[in-house]
Amino acid sequence: MFLVVVLAMVAAFLALRLYMVLGKRTGHEQALPKPAEERAPVTPLPRPIEVAQQEPREIATRNIDPRAEAGLRAIVAAEPSFDVAQFVEGAQSAYRMILEAYWKGDEESLAWLVDDEVRGAFVEAIAQRAAAGHVLDNRLVSIERAMISDASVEAKQARITVRFDADIAAVTRDADGNLVAGSMTDAVETHDVWTFARTLKSSDPNWKLADTDEA
Repeated sequence: MFLVVVLAMVAAFLALRLYMVLGKRTGHEQALPKPAEERAPVTPLPRPIEVAQQEPREIATRNIDPRAEAGLRAIVAAEPSFDVAQFVEGAQSAYRMILEAYWKGDEESLAWLVDDEVRGAFVEAIAQRAAAGHVLDNRLVSIERAMISDASVEAKQARITVRFDADIAAVTRDADGNLVAGSMTDAVETHDVWTFARTLKSSDPNWKLADTDEA
């Protein structure tokens, strides 16, 4: 019984954490991120954008691709409490949380952070990794840049795409802990393009990862 209570508390914490890190102040083929050791060898992202609160149109363009401005204005117009700067900060936190959960094979945490389709892709990759007897010992060294590259609203469905440029130390080990590939001292440069989605004005305040790709 004690274990059930502890698990329930952990689930509640994860839900609260996701709410705090993405976008609310109070208020095509799915490309699975490859293990970092398979990516090209890395670099460090500018401070989050700021949004003037008086006018939704007054969206600062730092850390925003010009092509995303119209979509962000539409999101702010639909939900004036949406904070672009806080979203960017939260997206970086979510990026770290999701990568670490994937690397550890933590399917329970992924269920709170990503939508069903992306979760299915992650779970399949985790299963394949386990079948091969491999364990990822990766570490996110730094996020050098996070930029909103696209944003849109369609039938109350908001989608925001963020490009992450990050440095990752990547190591793959076998079941006995022996090194298979990678290095913890040589970070690799990683460029991911992740899209977060949410239904505007819904009772669920959480943004979830809905699509992944590489830049």
